Amino acid sequence: MSFEFDRTVPFLWQPANPRFAIFCNAFTFIAVPFEKYIIAALREAGDRLDDPEVAAEADAFLRQEAQHAAAHRKHMLALIEQYPGLECCYEETMASYQQLIAAHPVEFHAAYIANLEATFTPMFKVILDHRDSLFGGGDQRVAALMLWHFVEEIEHRSSGLKLCRHLVPDPWYRVKRVRQTFRHTGFIANTVAKAFDQHIPLRDRALSAERVMEDALRTEFRYRLGRTATKPVFHAVPTGRLLRMLWGLAISQTPHHDPADQPLPEWAGTWMAEYDRGTDMTTFDPMRSDPDC
Repeated sequence: MSFEFDRTVPFLWQPANPRFAIFCNAFTFIAVPFEKYIIAALREAGDRLDDPEVAAEADAFLRQEAQHAAAHRKHMLALIEQYPGLECCYEETMASYQQLIAAHPVEFHAAYIANLEATFTPMFKVILDHRDSLFGGGDQRVAALMLWHFVEEIEHRSSGLKLCRHLVPDPWYRVKRVRQTFRHTGFIANTVAKAFDQHIPLRDRALSAERVMEDALRTEFRYRLGRTATKPVFHAVPTGRLLRMLWGLAISQTPHHDPADQPLPEWAGTWMAEYDRGTDMTTFDPMRSDPDC
């Protein structure tokens, strides 16, 4: 996938939903070090992935994550070119993941990756199912990057879990690492948000990134209870659907959960069908819903 980004890509690439724009920009700055963390962890596992099927899964997983890192790096560098201070954000997040690699055994990293990857299916299904309200009218380059990544996360939704179960047969080991996993990812997200607020002028971001990232869930519920007129990221998503997503996020951390059994976004099939027929997916219109249109 040959994504192209330059300094013409605005930070607030989705003015109709600035909170979602900030979320996706933060996703880019988190994705690059996280994907490299996955690669480092899989390499550390080395010859412990001795089952041919598991080894093949790990190889495909590693290659796909490496492509994600490379594509998001282009987006990240385009933003750093406009706001050079963001370079320190990348360095801090990379250093944090390197410290994580040094401080824990490979079993911990397998659990961390499986825990985080398990959340992607319920979250990205909501995003793909409601792509019109989230991506419509936004910068097509960023939208295409995010949609590609979210679809591929659906594609390899069970890879992290398969590798974790191979390295750590005890299903409760992963559950016991949930708090550490999300404490660290929360730290990374907060580091990125603070850097956005520090190095990007308010006129270019419209909102405090730190508040957006910290108050996302609270804003969603206050909006639905009529206690604020501020539109949250998922304002167009029905409340019942949002609650099902939260339930999906909760059960994703249970010991016998498998993302392969979860409901999938139909539009992921549309994306794959278009890719197979040779459509340029770096400019694909996210509003298309019929794979035969």
